[in-house]
Amino acid sequence: MAERALLVGLELPTDNADGAQESLTELARLADTAGAAVVGTAWQKRARPDAAYFVGRGKAEELAEVAAELGADLLLIDHDLSPAQARNLESLTGLKVLDRTQLILDIFARRARSREGKLQVELAQLQYLLPRLTGRGTDLSRLGGGIGTRGPGETKLETDRRRIRKRIADLQRELAAVRRQRALLRRSRKAVPVPLVALVGYTNAGKSSLLNALTGAEVFVEDRLFATLDPTSRQLRLPNNELIVVTDTVGFIRNLPHHLVAAFRATLEEALEADLLLHVVDYSHPAHAAQVQTVDRVLADLGAGEKPRLMVYNKIDLLNPEARGLAGPGEVFVSARTGEGLDALKEALAFALADRRVRERFFIPYAQSQLVALLHAHGRVLAAEHGPDGVDLEAELPVVWARRIAARLQ
Repeated sequence: MAERALLVGLELPTDNADGAQESLTELARLADTAGAAVVGTAWQKRARPDAAYFVGRGKAEELAEVAAELGADLLLIDHDLSPAQARNLESLTGLKVLDRTQLILDIFARRARSREGKLQVELAQLQYLLPRLTGRGTDLSRLGGGIGTRGPGETKLETDRRRIRKRIADLQRELAAVRRQRALLRRSRKAVPVPLVALVGYTNAGKSSLLNALTGAEVFVEDRLFATLDPTSRQLRLPNNELIVVTDTVGFIRNLPHHLVAAFRATLEEALEADLLLHVVDYSHPAHAAQVQTVDRVLADLGAGEKPRLMVYNKIDLLNPEARGLAGPGEVFVSARTGEGLDALKEALAFALADRRVRERFFIPYAQSQLVALLHAHGRVLAAEHGPDGVDLEAELPVVWARRIAARLQ
């Protein structure tokens, strides 16, 4: 049976009221993704979080009463809690208490499919758990199941600090090996230089749907946050006949803890290595501008803030045409669901990558006619004139292939 969750938000003087409410709405969607039934929400304005109970003792007692009335067995806090705050809240209310980070980690644990993804989730969970061992005693053994118990599992929660530190070190070594392997794959990919385009954006913006629509991939899609976690790469042929690789990445979210970003750095390195970022935005979302800012901040933290990017405003099928406005330079309106705007997006991709291409003339002797096939395979032949000794061609193609073909004609 699904756990029944009471959501708790806190508005601080530095918070925007609409933004704080949107964060709580997002927490409800996270809870749904994790499999909990949201039975109510509670809200408090404070100058600062209470050091002992986060919301203050009086409010905590009120939460216990509200939870009893609603039949809630879980408190979900829309902020990170200190170990003492979580322990005191659990003791006072008699309820299981999870903060925003624990909830996201639980969803990550559920969604991870690849070995790399599972390693990253376990590392993030153990790094979160380690400072919370002190004083929890037998409370660490949550054998009852439910949200917050997936991933490393109950046995990891019963280990001591030394064993957890050792496991963290082992995971870091394994992920370092993954990064080395990725670096080797990138070097081999660059030997046959195919542009890499990374899909980035807020969670549930439609990145996986867009990948499926562009490339025919069959990535899992669901109208929930963090529906996909592991990266997927597929080839795409552009209108100018250029072949590119498009890679999906994990979605971002507001208040994403830094240690989560660090744990998933191996996955997000695809964004760092990309020639172009496709920033996918859910244009139908009322807070899409704030979501764009969140993604920009995370990309800056990763060191990808200055990467060339193309803004892709998705889900326009949910808007009236007059509400869409006009696309500016470096912007494309699309609907991954209906296919509207996908041709324009492919043309925009070709234009954005145009500096990697040149227009050249080649005279190819008939004895080297295999080079004509290379021109057709990797570029676009614009004109051809056959003579007695060979064919004179004008073609547009990537710089590296122009150099290779020219070298073979010398």
